[in-house]
Amino acid sequence: MDTAELNTTQTEDPQLQLKSSNCCSTLDMIVEENIFQLDDSTKLLGVRIVLILAYSTIILFGVIGNSLVIYVVFKFKNLRTVTNFFIVNLAVADLLVNTLCLPFTLVYTLYGEWKFGQVLCFMLPCAQGIAVHVSTITLNVIALDRHRSIVYHMETKMSKDMCALVIVITWAVSTLLASPLAIFREYGTLDLSPDESIQVCTEKWPGSSMNGTIYSIAALLIQYGLPLIITSVAYIRIWNKLKNHMTCGGRNDRNQRRKKTTKMLLTMVVVFAVSWLPFHAFQLAVDIDSTVLYMKDFKLLFTVFHIMAMCSTFVNPILYGWMNNNYRTAFLSVFNCYRPFNRRQRRSKDREGQRDEDKVFTDCKSTNV
Repeated sequence: MDTAELNTTQTEDPQLQLKSSNCCSTLDMIVEENIFQLDDSTKLLGVRIVLILAYSTIILFGVIGNSLVIYVVFKFKNLRTVTNFFIVNLAVADLLVNTLCLPFTLVYTLYGEWKFGQVLCFMLPCAQGIAVHVSTITLNVIALDRHRSIVYHMETKMSKDMCALVIVITWAVSTLLASPLAIFREYGTLDLSPDESIQVCTEKWPGSSMNGTIYSIAALLIQYGLPLIITSVAYIRIWNKLKNHMTCGGRNDRNQRRKKTTKMLLTMVVVFAVSWLPFHAFQLAVDIDSTVLYMKDFKLLFTVFHIMAMCSTFVNPILYGWMNNNYRTAFLSVFNCYRPFNRRQRRSKDREGQRDEDKVFTDCKSTNV
């Protein structure tokens, strides 16, 4: 797309407003010249340093934490359960957000224009949308699976083959939901003045711009509203069921373990809800009233809320290590470079060494995550 074509679009639709359909990316470029004359605190050196530190910290902890979760689940047999495979799927999605979303978002925020070319203009927003949808769907799957086994007393656990099928379906559905972010998009050059131009990557919806608004509100409900309702109802019923069993004195040990695990998973949902709430509320305000785009320090507010939402991508591994004995022991064994408990074990054969390594988990009380 050339400059003349983009300028024609600007004349016909001077307010190509922000869309909230992609929760990972920073705000799409608003194609109206006077928007660049608004106060923008993100251009201040102090603010830029804080943003760089904030995004870098999230990326660092997110990559290390989620990579560690993936590694220990596949390293130690005791952690290879269906629920943990879903947690790995969640970690993969968060890892994609850390690598495919945050670095590009930071650069886009600092420079105020698209620096990554035409191909990535179409690929990155879709990949980012897929990762967010996978995260929310996986949280729902975990909640519904535990609801099935605890509330309805279904002792038959989901098979690993069925777990793999559910994960594949999760990615397929997420790809379908995020595909409009790649289809309805355009890349081009915007002339700000005769001597200045920038590269832009924006959503371009066919027909009325209302189509984009409808999609963004629908995506908001699918990514936040509906998942929050489903998980809240599921965990409330699970908690009530476990509380009743504890009161009746039935199978206390097992119910205690289930209660601990449910508490950890419920905390994950609460973190998700709290961290994403300001971002989604702000996006909804933009969809309802476009004049929000012109408020003072709009870009800074958007970026702050985005940082809060992205904090959810590294908090989960911390919760696992804090609230689950098996994960905590696994993490510690990794940090200790898999050293056995005594020097004699170090001289054992490789096969015996592996058995001792797995013993790290069988010696501790399982929380049956």
